[in-house]
Amino acid sequence: MTTTPPLLEIDISHVTAGLSLDISLNISGQSAVSGITALFGRSGAGKTSLINLMAGLARPDRGRIVLGDRVLFDSERGIDLPPEQRRMGYVFQEGRLFPHLNVRGNLEYGMKRRAGNGRGLSFDRVAGLLDLGHLLERRPGGLSGGEKQRVAIGRALLSNPELLLLDEPLASLDAGRKNEILPFLERLRDDPGIPMIYVSHNMEEIVRLADVMVLISEGRVLASGDVEELLSRLDLRPLTGRFEAGSVIAATLAGHDETFGLSRLAFAGGELLAPRVDLPLDTALRVRIRARDVTLATRKPVQMGAQNIYRGTILQMEPDTGSRMEVLLDIGVPLWARLSAKSAQELKLAVGMSAYAVVKSVAIDGHSLGRRRITGGGAGM
Repeated sequence: MTTTPPLLEIDISHVTAGLSLDISLNISGQSAVSGITALFGRSGAGKTSLINLMAGLARPDRGRIVLGDRVLFDSERGIDLPPEQRRMGYVFQEGRLFPHLNVRGNLEYGMKRRAGNGRGLSFDRVAGLLDLGHLLERRPGGLSGGEKQRVAIGRALLSNPELLLLDEPLASLDAGRKNEILPFLERLRDDPGIPMIYVSHNMEEIVRLADVMVLISEGRVLASGDVEELLSRLDLRPLTGRFEAGSVIAATLAGHDETFGLSRLAFAGGELLAPRVDLPLDTALRVRIRARDVTLATRKPVQMGAQNIYRGTILQMEPDTGSRMEVLLDIGVPLWARLSAKSAQELKLAVGMSAYAVVKSVAIDGHSLGRRRITGGGAGM
C-alpha cells in the first residue's frame, strides 16, 4: 500500500500580541494533500498567526516548518526561507488587489511571481475556473466583494503555489456574496488539485468545503481529523458550538422525488429525504444534522409529517445543561439528538435501549450540505 507523504509538518513555538502559540501538527493523507484542510477556532485562537508563520510573514521563536520535502523554517539549522521562496499563495480577508491595475493586470502580477519551474495553471484556465473572463478589463473599484475575492484567489493560483492559504476569505462578504463564491471554492478543491489551508470560524463553510479539520484554541491544537468525525464528537462541543452541534454524515445522492421536490440521500443507516439537491446522481455529499432537529420516540411514530424515521440503539447520554439532555444513537451511523431532561425522564431513556430518531426533511437545508471527495487520510497531532 502506497503511503501519501505529509503535506505539512509543523512543530513551533511563538509568542505574539499576548498569545502564546505552541503548535505541533502533521497534515497528511490524500484528503489533505489534494483537498481542503480547515483551521477552525474562535476569534483570537491563533489561526491567522499560524498561517502567517507558515507563509513567512512572521518568524517563529523556535521550531520547524516543512512543506512536502522542503524545509521552510528550522531554528536549529538557521533556515528561514523568505515568503517568495516558500511557494505559498495567500488570500487575505480582503482581496488586497492593486487599485491601479485592472483584473487582467492583477492576475498577471501573480504570473510574474511564479516559483519553481514556472509551470502551473494557465491564465485562461484560472480565468475560466473562476469565471473572470468578462471582468478582465475592469478595475477593482468596479467589482463586487465576491468578484474581488475571486480575482485575489486567481492571482494566488497563478503564482504556481504548492499550497494555497485562505484566511477567512468570505468573512467580509454578506450571505449573497458568500453563496456566489462558495461554488468556485468547491471547483478549485475538486479540479486543480492544489491543497488548501482554509481558516474559518464559520461551521457552514467548513461542512461544505473541508475534508480535514484542525481545531485550534488558545494557540494550541486540540484535535484534528476528518470533518465527519470531529463535528460529531460531544467532547469538542465547547469549541465547535453547542447550538449548532449535531452529526455529520457521509451520504450519496441516490435519486429524486420529482412530485414533491425532494432528493434521496443514501447513507449507512438507510436513506434521508431532503429538499431537492440539483447535483448529478451518485454525488458524494456530507450532511449535517443538528441535534436540535432530531426528535426521539420509544415506539415507531405513525401518522406524522416527518419522512425520516430510523430505529437505533442508545449508546450514550450526557446532560447538556440542567434542562437538556444529549443522546447518541447508532442508526448505522452515529446520530446525536437533543431533548429536554424532562422528556428523557418521561421516555425512560437509557443506554442500550432501542429508540426511534425522527429527522424533519425541511431541517436539511442547503447550509447543511457539502460535497465531499472520496479519499482517505487525515491530519495527525
